[in-house]
Amino acid sequence: MQFGKKPRIGLNADFSNAKNGKEAFSYVWAGYYESISRAGGIPFILPPSLSEEDLRTALDTLDGIVLSGGGDLDSRRDGYELHSTVRPMPARREDFDRMLVRIVAEQKIPVLAIGSGMQLLNVTMGGTLFFHIPVDLPKALPHFDLHSPLHRHTLEVTPGTLMEKVYGDSEIRVCSRHHMALNEVAPGFCVSATSPDGVIEAIESFMDDWFAIGVQFHPESAAATALDLRIFEEFVEALGGVPYEFSLVA
Repeated sequence: MQFGKKPRIGLNADFSNAKNGKEAFSYVWAGYYESISRAGGIPFILPPSLSEEDLRTALDTLDGIVLSGGGDLDSRRDGYELHSTVRPMPARREDFDRMLVRIVAEQKIPVLAIGSGMQLLNVTMGGTLFFHIPVDLPKALPHFDLHSPLHRHTLEVTPGTLMEKVYGDSEIRVCSRHHMALNEVAPGFCVSATSPDGVIEAIESFMDDWFAIGVQFHPESAAATALDLRIFEEFVEALGGVPYEFSLVA
């Protein structure tokens, strides 16, 4: 991409199976594509219906990928039993997402992975997951509140990482809504932020040939601050674009 032009950023879509007389449909939470646009990129939605050949063709036209969050990953696909608390995302979406991340990793396409997108990035690259924080990490603070989708907790960043560049030394509170979490971090990645209880909240690649970052929290949510949205700006800047100032919509 020519420096200074708006980068073209692919965004995976969620999927809902047909049920109760309602046809199947795909959708994307607006916060994802609005955040990409506000940060200076152009979002392109990738439906979970592309063949591998078509997906590779589409990726050839894009400068980077944002992996959106969603339902749980099916642990059986990675050789584990299905934990009783895991509610797998529709198989059609997970099939597509796993193919997408495999190709992204193969081609070292710049990627910003959010929520379960970060979990999938970590698993694809050889890491592991905790399947239910209250069971695996019983002393952890709450990371999900069924009655408050805008639940927030504090964040502690690792010095010298992109997360420190984004947040600096300010007090940080991020939107959290997950019950799964990273356990072992994949080779080639480092932890760039945790919650005060030690649960991993962000990772980033230290490979010279791949800009890849993952955040467990949700910088695209309605509870996001201008600091949270700086993550999207840094991603756009890494793609050669020039982020611009924006104001949050009340």
